[in-house]
Amino acid sequence: MTPLLHIDDVHKRYGAHAALRGFSLRLAPGEVVCLLGASGSGKTTLLRIVAGLEQVDSGRVALGGELVDAPGMRALPAQQRGLGMVFQDYALWPHLSALDNVALPLRARRRADAAGDAQRMLERVGLGALGARRPHELSGGQQQRVALARALAVRPRLLLCDEPLSNLDAALREELRALIGSVVREHGLAALYITHDQREALALGDRVGVVDRGRLRQIDTPAALLRAPCDETVARFVHARGPWPARAADGTLHTPWGRLPAPPGVRDGALRLYLRGSALRLADAGAADAQAQLHGCVQSTDGIELHCTLHGVPLRLAAEQAPDPGAALGLRIDHGQMLLYPATEIDDSYLKETSAT
Repeated sequence: MTPLLHIDDVHKRYGAHAALRGFSLRLAPGEVVCLLGASGSGKTTLLRIVAGLEQVDSGRVALGGELVDAPGMRALPAQQRGLGMVFQDYALWPHLSALDNVALPLRARRRADAAGDAQRMLERVGLGALGARRPHELSGGQQQRVALARALAVRPRLLLCDEPLSNLDAALREELRALIGSVVREHGLAALYITHDQREALALGDRVGVVDRGRLRQIDTPAALLRAPCDETVARFVHARGPWPARAADGTLHTPWGRLPAPPGVRDGALRLYLRGSALRLADAGAADAQAQLHGCVQSTDGIELHCTLHGVPLRLAAEQAPDPGAALGLRIDHGQMLLYPATEIDDSYLKETSAT
């Protein structure tokens, strides 16, 4: 099957800064791909290249099998690419009503019933009764719904979203994330969604890619990405806890909290150990694998959040009630959820202690 979007070995520089370095990606029709990365990682530059707002220095970009950008050619203009775009700052015309904002690109395409189509899309995003309001009369969440309706009303072959929920509070982000996912899949659209929010990416994406310093480090299904991050950079992006120093030797894995059988395939030598988020559980002292140091408790809407450290690594753990001040914080560790990566320099002072016992 011809990919809807094919990005092949794209490079982009701004002066001395390399924004993209050999970036390649394929996106299938009807697929939602979320790209997760920190500010400055290159993900917005990539989106602007796909949108036709920037041009590649080298590499190729194709949409539906048609080459739209490569060195030495006149890149296909943004308005001819068949895209819908939703931005972080809404980008609504302040002097137009919500209905007219949605209808404007339809009228530009000479859609026969532009106003009717715009009204139906506003209803789909829950704003059917607010079409006459101007942007300043709408909340931030309502403005972003108008922006989404406008992007979808043109029936794009690919929807581009550049951190569209980052200006909203947590409750609104969750609500609109669900709306975007349902509307995109209801219309059978493909989407390239940029975010720095791990939960957002994992909830929306058929596949999730981690972008770091202009490169795509790993792309996989959400479950596979959480199960097997390819390196430490990806492990940190999916909120694995760590790192702790470790060492494998003669079938034994030495960790700060004791010795374990080394997992199959692990080579002898210095390692850096991470734990998936679900690997740690509170436990009674007698059943604990390790003791954490409790520093404080914070009340949250979901219960109590414990702030603690385990052998120097800060942790936040959920609890139903706050422990007594000074109480030992026992942790049960699911060692089947360890992630191990090679390390060249680690602090292995604890190995001297464990080897002496």
